[in-house]
Amino acid sequence: MAFARTCSVALVGVEGVVVEVQAGLEPGIAAFTLVGLPDKSLQESRDRVRSAVVNSGAEWPQKKLTVGLSPASVPKGGSGFDLAVACAVLAAAERIDPRQIAGLMMIGELGLDGRVRPVRGVLPAVLAAADAGYRQVVVAEQTAAEASLVPDVSVLGVRSLRQLIAVLSDEPVPEEAPDEEGRPDPALAGLSVAGAGIGTGVLCGVGAARHVPDMAEVAGQHLARKALEVAAAGGHHLYLKGPPGAGKTMLAERLPGLLPPLTPQEALEVTAVHSVAGVLPPGKPLVDTAPYCAPHHSATMAALVGGGVGLPRPGAVSLAHRGVLFLDEAAEFSGRALDALRQPLEAGRVVVARSAGMMQMPARFLLALAANPCPCGRHSQLGEECTCSPTAIRRYQARLSGPLLDRVDLRVRVEAVTRAELTGQDGAESTETVAARVREARERAAARYRATPWSTNGEMPGHELRTRWHPLPGALAEAERDMERGMLTARGLDRVLRVAWTVADLAGHDRPDAEDVAQALYLRTGVVRGVPAAAGAS
Repeated sequence: MAFARTCSVALVGVEGVVVEVQAGLEPGIAAFTLVGLPDKSLQESRDRVRSAVVNSGAEWPQKKLTVGLSPASVPKGGSGFDLAVACAVLAAAERIDPRQIAGLMMIGELGLDGRVRPVRGVLPAVLAAADAGYRQVVVAEQTAAEASLVPDVSVLGVRSLRQLIAVLSDEPVPEEAPDEEGRPDPALAGLSVAGAGIGTGVLCGVGAARHVPDMAEVAGQHLARKALEVAAAGGHHLYLKGPPGAGKTMLAERLPGLLPPLTPQEALEVTAVHSVAGVLPPGKPLVDTAPYCAPHHSATMAALVGGGVGLPRPGAVSLAHRGVLFLDEAAEFSGRALDALRQPLEAGRVVVARSAGMMQMPARFLLALAANPCPCGRHSQLGEECTCSPTAIRRYQARLSGPLLDRVDLRVRVEAVTRAELTGQDGAESTETVAARVREARERAAARYRATPWSTNGEMPGHELRTRWHPLPGALAEAERDMERGMLTARGLDRVLRVAWTVADLAGHDRPDAEDVAQALYLRTGVVRGVPAAAGAS
């Protein structure tokens, strides 16, 4: 019996499982059997591979052929196994040396003409291969740059199966006819999912060729601007509440620009998620700036946290990993969808279980909520008359549950902009100026937490802050009194302490003092507490 093996990768979320692709030929009626728990798209690879091999000038073996995908207990799907299956069959038929492919990792789809097409999820697949000890990877030419992001891995990008056969057999490599200049490459369709970016508002890296919003364009809103700076500096969740047209959306859209560039490790995490989801910016394999995701308020729970038919797909919380998730008109979202955010807000990851399997996805994002005070938007607004009944107002405000809001560090009232603020020249700071202060504050926090797994104040567990990093004596007295009065929960007190450390980092203080805590309390509760809080509100 002729036998050959090579390897590929099955993706479960953003985690890869190395799959050994085995091909065996034995005498008998010509047949092609594929085993190993393949899904429908993988079952169809039998026809794609047979046509690709024949159209690449190789002879299809007229024997009983069995291709096994091991481990057989892992569900496998997608067309990324085509290349490995074709090479394993050719090696079993002795068209190429089986020893040449035994240590190779192959990821790519085959067209009927033998061209190698790119697939989604190449980066996490290559990361899994590298962790398993593989150092040589074969991918489609279009995804070679993405695969090369993984260090210590040799990447071969090929355009066709004919070309790969020549390389493995030490034969002259045939020249491939170049695509017509100016004509879009149809193979790139394999890198994106139809409709994946519609309604998500995903902006990442330089792939988003659009105007970058600037903080200088925001008129007035001094308190909200300060809250944005604190949120960006400490990674704190933010809730903007105010009437329509006050600038809540405008403010939230400028939040990603305040965040520092992603570290190399963070960039790989974000790129892996976006590669699996099919929303990588074209021509830019690495996402190195904070993503921004703004789903419509009609989004389902599966769209927010992940889900779908079969194995779950990444949701908005994962697309916003290491960036900003903005929920405009938050009170219009489904209550079940909003409450599903509570786990990722605490854990920084989301675990979705379905009948086909369980998926764990990273979801450490900065949540920004925006909502009107009532259905008509004019409740408590001076000079306007609210037309909503008290029952309608209570029902509308109750859509944002207490447990969800308790996890939001900053809650800011955004008042309507006055004519003087809108037409005047108040010399508002630009995004670049504010972002510089944010970077300095993050550097102070990172230096303080260097010996811990955390790097920002928003990530720090409350127990760690209370026991290892203490504010100045007496600084928490007002916050502790609020907890005794029932105005703060235990979680709320911890979050006030985190925000106080961020305020201190922005001010250059070594430890939070009473004024820093007062400002943190004001940003959470909106209650003015003497001169320090009033100063922080200006």
